[in-house]
Amino acid sequence: MNVTREDVLRCAALAHLSLREDEIEAMRQAMARMLTHAASLDELDLDQVEPMLAGLGRPLPRREDEPRDTFTQAQALANAPAQDRGYFVVPKVL
Repeated sequence: MNVTREDVLRCAALAHLSLREDEIEAMRQAMARMLTHAASLDELDLDQVEPMLAGLGRPLPRREDEPRDTFTQAQALANAPAQDRGYFVVPKVL
């Protein structure tokens, strides 16, 4: 599969990666190998294979939903690096 330098730089920009000049060619080759492998999967004859909806074919084990002892607010906040009026203080993300 043909992957260009511009493809690598575009993907790096989308992923917020900064690549050194010597890494661009290695990344281009790796991307080409991955895409070639993915394209080779199209050649498989899967007409007789049923779609797989779950990995094991049986339901996942579940536990009963029963109340149990939990932390108090003071215990939960005991090791917090920052707290204010009973709440964790975290950096803004937006």
